Amino acid sequence: MNDKILMAHGAGGKLSAQLLHEVILPAFDNEILNELHDGAKIGKWAMTTDSYVVRPIFFRGGDIGKLSICGTVNDLAVTGAVPKFISVGVILEEGFDIGALKKIVTSMAAAASEAGVKIVTGDTKVVGRGQADGIFINTAGVGELIDGVDISAKKICAGMKVLLSGTLGDHATAILAGRHGLELPESVKSDCAPLNGLIREMLAVEPKIPMLRDATRGGIAAVLNEIAQAANVGILLDEEKIPIREEVRGVCDILGFDALELANEGKIIAIVPAESSEKILSVMRKNIYGKDAAVIGEVVLASAGKVGLRTSTGGVRIVDMPAGEIVPRIC
Repeated sequence: MNDKILMAHGAGGKLSAQLLHEVILPAFDNEILNELHDGAKIGKWAMTTDSYVVRPIFFRGGDIGKLSICGTVNDLAVTGAVPKFISVGVILEEGFDIGALKKIVTSMAAAASEAGVKIVTGDTKVVGRGQADGIFINTAGVGELIDGVDISAKKICAGMKVLLSGTLGDHATAILAGRHGLELPESVKSDCAPLNGLIREMLAVEPKIPMLRDATRGGIAAVLNEIAQAANVGILLDEEKIPIREEVRGVCDILGFDALELANEGKIIAIVPAESSEKILSVMRKNIYGKDAAVIGEVVLASAGKVGLRTSTGGVRIVDMPAGEIVPRIC
């Protein structure tokens, strides 16, 4: 364990997990927290919290405001809850442009309206110049758990299918383009979106979906490794079935990135019963946020706690938990 915090501690990979298990969980140990889902389930309610420090604050496809609402909504939805209420805390740096703030809160209001949630309370603080980076946002969300739905890694078993709601790496690529002035086609933009409507439709046709996760920091590589370890199963992916835009593939090839490790802000991973997979996939593809959905793999008995990728050449490689920070300040 490092004795100083590094940027990689916030990447959602190995150092994030180490920080969580060696510092955070021992201090706050309890049965609700130890579920380690994107939100806590408390009685008939779910609760989540998140902070947003993305840079740049405006990017193709969204901004820090839209991101904060969509991220909170999605974290609630993947617990099997209907998002209801959100609180917003804003930390502003002295000198921040009020016009930019108006644009951000307008974006937040639009995202909340689309998701059907209410922003009901909040807080605003201002710090001196150079003591922040323009604006940071913290949210907390509350949702009502859907009767008959129980999202838990303990219910995953061999033979289940792995579904992905769409193309990988769009958000991370858009952030990279905005940060470094990369010239990319207009089609490449953040996938930031509220997914609670899509998830409700999926759960309506199959309430027994055992696992839903939104693949944000660390991408599907981090999420699937966490799931495999929590459920003590192996997961085998099929490279040829994973949807990735050609433009994103190009960026990955040039910069040496793995698209499986890139952050997304509008994509979900679902582990579903094999007999229901085609029915769920059909429902997903009818939703604007699931039109590119695909079955990308399956749960297996071999290599418990590991994720493998069957490559286009016929071999299998291990998909490890990301080691460090690929793109800092991604959300």
